[in-house]
Amino acid sequence: MSHDESHEDLHVAARVRALEERVVAAGLTTDDELDALLDGLLAGASPVNGARMVARAWADPAYREALLADGNAAAGALGFSTSGYRLRVVENTPETHNVVVCTLCSCYPITLLGPSPGWYRSFAYRSRVVREPRAVLAEFGLTLPDGVEIAVWDSSAETRYLVVPLRPEGDLSEEEMAARVSRRGLIGTAAV
Repeated sequence: MSHDESHEDLHVAARVRALEERVVAAGLTTDDELDALLDGLLAGASPVNGARMVARAWADPAYREALLADGNAAAGALGFSTSGYRLRVVENTPETHNVVVCTLCSCYPITLLGPSPGWYRSFAYRSRVVREPRAVLAEFGLTLPDGVEIAVWDSSAETRYLVVPLRPEGDLSEEEMAARVSRRGLIGTAAV
């Protein structure tokens, strides 16, 4: 992490703590209640959840259609909460590769992907992937053929994105396919 990113994280942490103190001082909640809420949120937050959704979509064409049509309902069908935002699911094809960013901050479907990686929150990633996605993906070790179009999706507080990578070759069970899906694959910075 660069010095600038470290400084930015400290500034954000101080603002969050000041907001927490105001909410507690107003009697709206307690520190213990906030801690319990965060613990509950993070306990179920994992990239395994998003991987399960993708593997189900690869194995079940009806679920795939439902996932692409209404990500929130499809997540709910597997027991995952996506309340508070619209989940839009985009699918990689041989012609199009999708990658997700939040240029304003770091909006991210934490329940389905687990805590966001530092690089996703970094200013460098957020600013560069929209301008030079092919170069950024290459830095992650993902080199796409020149003919593949790259679609960059910008998350917001209202809408979060999940990428369905290209299905791996072979006769794999749903569990085996899910095991191959990484958080980076669900963001679009890695292939499966």
